[in-house]
Amino acid sequence: MTSVPVTLCFLLREHPEAGTEVLLGLKRTGFGTGKIVGLGGHVEVGETDAQAACREVLEEAGVVVLEEDLSDAGTVEFVFPARPDWNMSTRLFTTRRWMGDPVESSEIIPEWFLVSALPLERMWQDAEHWLPLALAGSVVDAVITLNDDNETVASAEYSFRGV
Repeated sequence: MTSVPVTLCFLLREHPEAGTEVLLGLKRTGFGTGKIVGLGGHVEVGETDAQAACREVLEEAGVVVLEEDLSDAGTVEFVFPARPDWNMSTRLFTTRRWMGDPVESSEIIPEWFLVSALPLERMWQDAEHWLPLALAGSVVDAVITLNDDNETVASAEYSFRGV
C-alpha cells in the first residue's frame, strides 16, 4: 500500500482560566474544504517531516515554528479503500513555542479551541479517535480505515508509545 506523506502540527497554549487551547483552522480550499482541520500538509521531496510541519504552519497561519520546538505526537495512517490514491501516512507534532500571531491565509482561517471542547462535529470523523489522545500528551500510532463514502470511519486501531 502506498501512502502520501503528510504532517500535522498542533500549536498548544494555556488559557489562564479555561485550560489548554489548540490552534485549528477552517479549511477554505482543497481536501477537506469546510471542515475544521489541523495545520499541515504534504511533505515535499527532500524535506523531513519536521521541516514540512514548520513550513506548513508558516504557509497556513503565518506563524514561525522551529524544528527543535516540535514534540512527537505520533502517526496516523489513513486508509481509503475506495480511493487508495488518498491514502496518507501522517506524522503528528505538537508545540508550545512559536513566533508570531496566527493570521488567515488563502487556505485556512485559524481559530483557537479548548482541548476539552474540540469541535469534533465540524471535523473529519476520524479526529475523535486520535486527536484528543495526541493533544493530551500521548504518543499515539493509529490506523484509521474509512468506509466507501470516504468520510465515515470503518475501523480505528491505535497503540501508544512511551514518551
